[in-house]
Amino acid sequence: MAELQEVNITEEKPLLPGQTPEAAKEAELAARILLDQGQTHSVETPYGSVTFTVYGTPKPKRPAIFTYHDVGLNYKTCFKPLFDFGDMQEIIKNFVRVHVEAPGMEEGAPVFPLGYQYPSLDQLADMIPAILQYLNFSTIIGVGVGAGAYILSRFALLNPDVVEGLVLINIDCNAKGWMDWAAHKLTGLTSSISEMILEHLFSQEELSGDSELVQRYRDIIMHAPNLENIELFWNSYNNRRDLHFERRGDANLKCPVMLVVGDQAPYEDAVVECNSKLDPTKTSFLKMADSGGQPQLTQPGKLTEAFKYFVQGMGYMASSCMTRLSRSRTASLTSRASIDSGRSRTASQSSESGIVPSGSPGHTMEVSS
Repeated sequence: MAELQEVNITEEKPLLPGQTPEAAKEAELAARILLDQGQTHSVETPYGSVTFTVYGTPKPKRPAIFTYHDVGLNYKTCFKPLFDFGDMQEIIKNFVRVHVEAPGMEEGAPVFPLGYQYPSLDQLADMIPAILQYLNFSTIIGVGVGAGAYILSRFALLNPDVVEGLVLINIDCNAKGWMDWAAHKLTGLTSSISEMILEHLFSQEELSGDSELVQRYRDIIMHAPNLENIELFWNSYNNRRDLHFERRGDANLKCPVMLVVGDQAPYEDAVVECNSKLDPTKTSFLKMADSGGQPQLTQPGKLTEAFKYFVQGMGYMASSCMTRLSRSRTASLTSRASIDSGRSRTASQSSESGIVPSGSPGHTMEVSS
């Protein structure tokens, strides 16, 4: 019987028929570049199809960053300046990102037929599990603006084990009252849908100043080929239900929350009221001066800084990973911490490096230029 010989076997990735090792490396590189550029998918849900774009690859034991845009915007016009910001790259390289588009809001979306019943905001929230199941993602950190902030909050109330954290910009957790409803109807008689949405997105000061940003977004909205779809989304937002947050009750968000609003923004009062209803031990409130109605567009650097500390506070980014970010800040940030428990105890502190100290939830930070 022939003597058995020990043979060392090295495991390698199988090549396709006729594929050389060099070609395999090129294909792997092309796939990585494609992931960095984003892959767009659509899934069917009980309330229609929903489109989303994924950037990067899932990281072990880390949630996905999951964004939802506001009315009149899509994921690019709502979030691109923030996620393209230089310092943000140090953060997002640690997470896979999912940018959801409300039905009919994606680029090139066909106009819905006459009589189409657009999903309610509750139903839009109920579409999210289908996305996560498709991607096989178990947990998320949600980042939402306006209507998107409401949708992610509704989802978090129903699925507390899935949502590890929320960044809510310009959230209004209340349903429209009769006075609001009447004012909305009267405004609709004298203003176009594009004008009403611009007033929803930007402050009166911004609209009066007619900045380059406002001009650009006015042009985008007024000439949107899917303006009829946008109007349907707008109507759903204005017919939203009350989220019924209860500070001392069970109907509340269980995860860490960072509320964000610009000084003099259209939804400043609504966000302040929302802050009063959330658990102060889990909630931070960031009020940004000189940022207008869309702080993620006008102040991406300051919002990146706040987001960094929010994620760090959740235990996902060690301070050793943040050295470049810490060195890069030149503008000064001022934080004012206050425990919102019926008393007003305010302490101001400012760091020479311009970094907002990493504080516990339940604090209010006012960030100024």
